Amino acid sequence: MEIILKEDVINLGYKNDIVKVKNGYGRNFLIPTGKAIVATPSAKKALAEELKQRAHKLAKIKADAEELAAKLAPVALTIAAKASETGAIYGSVGSIQIAEELAKLGFEIDRKIIVVDAAKEVGEYAATIKLHREVSVKVPFTVVAEAAAE
Repeated sequence: MEIILKEDVINLGYKNDIVKVKNGYGRNFLIPTGKAIVATPSAKKALAEELKQRAHKLAKIKADAEELAAKLAPVALTIAAKASETGAIYGSVGSIQIAEELAKLGFEIDRKIIVVDAAKEVGEYAATIKLHREVSVKVPFTVVAEAAAE
């Protein structure tokens, strides 16, 4: 089933994308919740016209994302976590902790756009922040033991 997304859907696509999904996912979740509409020929024409009219707005949104990416490029985070003597941390460091550290630095980033493999040991890692469909930035972060941080 082809649908047109009306808002960004994580791991599926961005607003105004035409994507193929399974019939049940489209009929039972995306369309009833207002996240998508069926991609009929008339809906595709309306989408093309709307995108043509909004091209300059989309360029501004992309420019804002690139500006934020330039500000985030030199940022390197240090995250303190409780760790054992062997260097394994209790739990893991994920997108929530990275979003909190960025908020302390003045960057309000939604944790849902941060992609990171869970860090389960003390060490250096990198998180990818997807600011726009064409703009993403890698932010390095170091996980240290809480006792060493003090």
